[in-house]
Amino acid sequence: MATDFYQTLGIERNADDAEIKRAYRQLARKHHPDVASDKVAAEAHFKEINEAYETLSDPRKRDMYDRYGRVGPNGASGGFEGFGPSEGFSDLFDMFFGGSRGQTAQPAGPGHGADLRYDLEITLEEAYRGAERPITFASLAACETCKGSGARPGSLIAGCDRCKGSGVVRAVRQTPLGQFVTQATCTKCNGEGHTIPNPCEACRGRGRVERTRTLNVRIPAGVDDGSRIRVTGHGEAGARGGSAGDLYVYLSVQPHPRFRRNGVDLQVDVPISFAQAALGGPLTVETLDPEQPVEIHVLAGTQSGATYRQRGAGLPGVRGGSHGDLLVRLNVAVPTKLTPRERELLEELAHIEGNRTEERSFFNRVKDAFKVE
Repeated sequence: MATDFYQTLGIERNADDAEIKRAYRQLARKHHPDVASDKVAAEAHFKEINEAYETLSDPRKRDMYDRYGRVGPNGASGGFEGFGPSEGFSDLFDMFFGGSRGQTAQPAGPGHGADLRYDLEITLEEAYRGAERPITFASLAACETCKGSGARPGSLIAGCDRCKGSGVVRAVRQTPLGQFVTQATCTKCNGEGHTIPNPCEACRGRGRVERTRTLNVRIPAGVDDGSRIRVTGHGEAGARGGSAGDLYVYLSVQPHPRFRRNGVDLQVDVPISFAQAALGGPLTVETLDPEQPVEIHVLAGTQSGATYRQRGAGLPGVRGGSHGDLLVRLNVAVPTKLTPRERELLEELAHIEGNRTEERSFFNRVKDAFKVE
């Protein structure tokens, strides 16, 4: 037997109760004789683990062990004798057999229906103003013929003769540590506690049938890519007349050819001529709402890439409140073709600026762009 209980459990001497219990459960699961290949050695090691846990999990015994390196005669322990009704044995029973002694099994009641997921793609315009979209999906619905009972109309539902209506069967199991009584779901009635001698022909006794449904889903304004809409009670019908699950609609927003989204803000690139950039003036910019364009004032001498912010012209917040902003980035567009008159005026302007010694002007750069090679 190990002389150091802390080493046996693999914990520090200042370990708290939770650490002690966690270490014990891990070791008990690993070294239980039922799962070990060498059952004789495993049983001896298992007893050491139990003794260490019983001592260190009891404050009085642990204090005595820390003081004297052992436990007094009245505190001697071994096997399962030292476990209280809520410690040790019940934990171990739960760990290996899925339940504790003294529990009364109950037959399975109505089951809650499964939740469903539907992926829906929407446009940025729909995300901006909100929308209502019809969706079609298949799900399990309560059988209308038997009203979800699974039995042929007018027939009776009988109690299961194997589990006597409890939904579980009990079995006695012999182990090196003694006799255990285990419970398992009855395979004849699948834990329901009853059988259906005359199943419904429409659903074959299942109480549910697969049906295709169409539902209108309201999409609130301001939703973002990855948003989820919960539609309560529109998932699959529950078994044995149980409540229905929920439907979750996951949204993906299509990329827009012009607008880019950043939270509730929108970004858009707008081309302007070099005359507009040089002279400045009002500029009308379309938004996601074609009936509500905005007007910005371009400053004289605006450079390509300059960004103007239009407050409140972005997307609405999904929970209400103010709109985001519209960020308009101006790009000076250089024409690829010039009329003779345009070329003449441009050359005249370039001649006027030709005697300047400062950094080459914007119009000189434009002139170079149109030189014939």
